Amino acid sequence: MSTSRSEPDRCPGALRVHAAADGGLARVRLPGGALTRARLAALAAASRELGDGFLELTSRANLQIRGLAGGAETELAERLREAGLLPSAAHERVRNILGSVLTGRDARGLLDVRPVVAELDAGLCADPDLAALPGRFLFAVDDGRGDVIALRADVALYALAPDAFALVLAGKDSGLRAGPKDAVALALDSARAFLRVRTSEWRLAELGRDLPLPGDRSAPVPVPATPYRTPLGAIPQRDGRTAFSGLVPLGRLDPAALGAAEEIIVTPWRGVVIPGVADMAHFPGLVTGPDWAGLTSCAGRPGCAKSRTDVRADAARARRAGGGLPVHWSGCERQCGRPADRHVAVVAVPGGYEVRLGGEVRARSHDLAATAAAAATTRRSE
Repeated sequence: MSTSRSEPDRCPGALRVHAAADGGLARVRLPGGALTRARLAALAAASRELGDGFLELTSRANLQIRGLAGGAETELAERLREAGLLPSAAHERVRNILGSVLTGRDARGLLDVRPVVAELDAGLCADPDLAALPGRFLFAVDDGRGDVIALRADVALYALAPDAFALVLAGKDSGLRAGPKDAVALALDSARAFLRVRTSEWRLAELGRDLPLPGDRSAPVPVPATPYRTPLGAIPQRDGRTAFSGLVPLGRLDPAALGAAEEIIVTPWRGVVIPGVADMAHFPGLVTGPDWAGLTSCAGRPGCAKSRTDVRADAARARRAGGGLPVHWSGCERQCGRPADRHVAVVAVPGGYEVRLGGEVRARSHDLAATAAAAATTRRSE
């Protein structure tokens, strides 16, 4: 059934800043998650001089700047334009495009989808009508490894061969196919179709029905439901060089730690991949330990007035090594920033935390150690 929304989505952007408890919050979209050294430096300077000095990583491989003073968004926007990070003021909140991490460099990919991501971004920004997409609407381009396709984007291109993409809508194969030259047009036509039939829905899955798209259909293929997450540590590249992959603890990055990187790729798992590196010691702000793997949280206090606690500090103290499902800590019932795939939810409630899986409460405690133990047991139970 269709989901009716009583108000427009309020996703922040670089121009429409959210008023958080610790100041303005701006979100900068990074199609494909890629940043050059110059653009990272521009963001670092903007955060240092206009915000709190840190960059926050989101579950869509975007970056946020917190602690902005009133009116600072005007100067921030000008800095972003100069750095090439704001190609269209009208479209800046809808440039939500995930791309396979290390595509073109990881030998397991069927093709390099970076040109497809760039073409999709350009085509999106070139169409004035597509500026009306909700800020929650998400695109993805997967090179066949199954990393970003599993994140249930509204419109996704999933490589089945070097010359063939499947159009995947809200996590399901539509049966429509396109080659690399026609794939972007098919994706954009799908977004236009959503705009024609939506009323107040933010996401395609909320329509409760299929999009009316023409074309011959092939038999649907299975779409991965669990993402292939980027490994941590050293990753061999196709060209014989090495990339370094690390997590940013709870998504809060001091950009000074990446000053020696010529390029970075922000991942949807609040991590960073640095291609073509020789010495891992240059990046002390990143971690690869198993106790951080799969651990995420919302902003919590003091940044969010709705949070019941400093959830980041609690998550950091309660972290435990071990495999299994991701674990996301939230300071309130909204559970902001939670993973798109199946995960253990640790939610602050009056007097403590609840540990949940698939909406079912598995444990409730006022003791942090007991909460951590329950979360660890639940993540390994699946």
